[in-house]
Amino acid sequence: MTSSTSTINNSNQTLNQTWEIKLLYDGECPLCLREVNFLQKKDAGRGKVAFVDIASDDYNPEENAGIDFETAMGRIHGILADGTVIKNVEVFRRVYETLGMGWVYAITKLPILGALANFVYGIWADLRLKLTGRPDLQTVIKQRQEKLGCNDESRCRVD
Repeated sequence: MTSSTSTINNSNQTLNQTWEIKLLYDGECPLCLREVNFLQKKDAGRGKVAFVDIASDDYNPEENAGIDFETAMGRIHGILADGTVIKNVEVFRRVYETLGMGWVYAITKLPILGALANFVYGIWADLRLKLTGRPDLQTVIKQRQEKLGCNDESRCRVD
């Protein structure tokens, strides 16, 4: 099982930061938007969760722990206030805990159930584009590169 946590040095953090976790989400995914809308209502303007749309034309990996579009599209990522990068089910668990609903994902803290949850999430993540009627990841990346012109490597990943 791959670790779902790493720490980065985020020099872009401001002293006025109010969020406890940044949630990087795909704003072109209807199911993701549904979840984000629900979570935004639960946040109720408190700013505990910063919602970052990776599909936005102005998404900047440098402001988000260096997580490029392709990486963010593959699996859900979150960034804790201290710069720790998390991914997979841990993101959901931490966001729900931050918003006072930790009981929803609490069972995923158990090692075997956590591993199972990450496995199932991995299947979902791999099928999410197809299930929502979108092209495959490589096509989505190519379309984004064409749309943005990708003259700035900080905006697009160049293979």
